Amino acid sequence: MIGRSRRARAWLAPCAFALALASTLALAAIDPLPFKDRAEEVRFQNLTKQLRCLVCQNESLNDSSAPLAADLRRDVFEQMRAGKSDDEIKQWLTARYSDFVLYDPPLRGGTFLLWFGPLLVLGAGAAVVALNVRRRARSVAAQPATRPASNDVEDDW
Repeated sequence: MIGRSRRARAWLAPCAFALALASTLALAAIDPLPFKDRAEEVRFQNLTKQLRCLVCQNESLNDSSAPLAADLRRDVFEQMRAGKSDDEIKQWLTARYSDFVLYDPPLRGGTFLLWFGPLLVLGAGAAVVALNVRRRARSVAAQPATRPASNDVEDDW
């Protein structure tokens, strides 16, 4: 019994150190910004959730930990402090990075395939399946139905 408690204590110190180190690294990853009030912070979070991280591409600017995302968050914050509206900030970002930076890009000629491309691909796939089914049905209907003469033939299970 005494040996077990010593082993447990021997593991406790390295585990506590690893936990402390991990929490310190997690806190260092957070880039605190000096918001005036809670409303400004909520506005910032809502705006950065509408913007795409250009590095990660599947994360919002708010959720990304990429260095470029931190720079863009700082730029957005500075523009908010300069008194720009959300639309002005989005226009500035799209002028620099195109509509790709927006999670919900506007419907225009350049974004038509982005909005309707998946639907077009799905329609083309459905057309290919329908044509193959029709072709097979015609070939089966054109072949004469032949049944074996004897009952000695095993089923094709």
